[in-house]
Amino acid sequence: MKYNRTELDKNIGFTSITDEKFKTSHISVRFITKLSAETASANVIATDTLTYSTSSLPALSLLNEKLSSLYGASLSSFSIKKGDIQILGISASCIVNRYAIDGEDIEGEMLDILRESIFSPNAKDGKFDDESFRITKKELLDRIDSEINNKRGYALSRAGEIAFRGEPAQSTSYGTKESADAVTAESAYSAYLNLLKTAPVEITYVAPSENPAVIEMFRKSFSETERIPEKVKFHTASPLKPEVVTESDEFDVRQCKMVMTFKHNCDNIYAVKMLNTIWGETPVSKLFTNVREKMSLCYYCATRVNKYKKTIFVDIGVERNNIEKAKAEILHQLDEIRNGNITDEEMESAKLSLDNALTAVGDTPSSYSGWYFDCLCDNEIITPEECFLKYKSVTKEDIINTAKSLTLDSIYIMYDKEDANNE
Repeated sequence: MKYNRTELDKNIGFTSITDEKFKTSHISVRFITKLSAETASANVIATDTLTYSTSSLPALSLLNEKLSSLYGASLSSFSIKKGDIQILGISASCIVNRYAIDGEDIEGEMLDILRESIFSPNAKDGKFDDESFRITKKELLDRIDSEINNKRGYALSRAGEIAFRGEPAQSTSYGTKESADAVTAESAYSAYLNLLKTAPVEITYVAPSENPAVIEMFRKSFSETERIPEKVKFHTASPLKPEVVTESDEFDVRQCKMVMTFKHNCDNIYAVKMLNTIWGETPVSKLFTNVREKMSLCYYCATRVNKYKKTIFVDIGVERNNIEKAKAEILHQLDEIRNGNITDEEMESAKLSLDNALTAVGDTPSSYSGWYFDCLCDNEIITPEECFLKYKSVTKEDIINTAKSLTLDSIYIMYDKEDANNE
């Protein structure tokens, strides 16, 4: 594997990753902007609409027909948040030319489609094409409506809203139903123009070999675009609340959900990840082994790190009458780590789990793209192998000190209505 990154212009990065084992090329274009509840929905609908038609393929059916003719090439969009930052992305994938049966320029045609989707969208008179916009807006509204059906995901979202209240990270990556419903074809197009003008851009190209045409297309296209990029900051620690905040909702669910949010001041993300793995990330972690298996206090339990906000979430599915017991045992198991009750077996198991996750990087072009973009966000370009060496260097004392820096910030509980009515 070969990695290279260059600056095309101010706040426009181009990363090339070549690996001979691949038979496809993959391009991801990420627009990076400050997360805002007011603009999140418009930004998502804007970037989604870019992938539903272009100026020369002005209908989804025409675009799909063209992609199918390119041996099933794909064009898609995505939106995620990292801390206080919203990332809007467009990805394009296709087979490389050497595998085309009749010598077609598959990569060249795919590059033209991608160029048009970003720089020559299906829009006129200051707004997106009505049909493409209608489809993408409906899809976002449907996604927001369906979120409530995933009760565990909804509980985690509510917990984040409580933990980060007053901060940009309080918002989801796609806004609210109300903000999405208010987006028009005109406001979505305005959001697109604003992203093109103000958002830092990171382009990642993953393929079996270099293709100078890719970087030249982006260099030329962006040189013709007015740019006044804004600065963004990925890592912004969330301040600890003066006292623990507990909020709750009631739903028609069979089991309650509880999410406990802890905040810390540790700068060693490798120690944080090791702590997280030992405490509750795996089936052999302290929380899973004790809270779920030995004490049968919950249906599931897991911890997850938000490194950008210096937080760890603990989420469980639990019966109402076990909530306080589970809460107490979660805190007890954290105290066990603080007191140094970490076995050599737990250390090795954590390293093995992290190593297994790292070995998957590079299996697909998109995994390379995601890995090295995360590295850029962390201002540390390292390989998965180098990352594992950092995990191996974490000591028990590092983990103990990290655990001691954790403080409970807030709790969200989703109660079951049925039990509430029986009490």
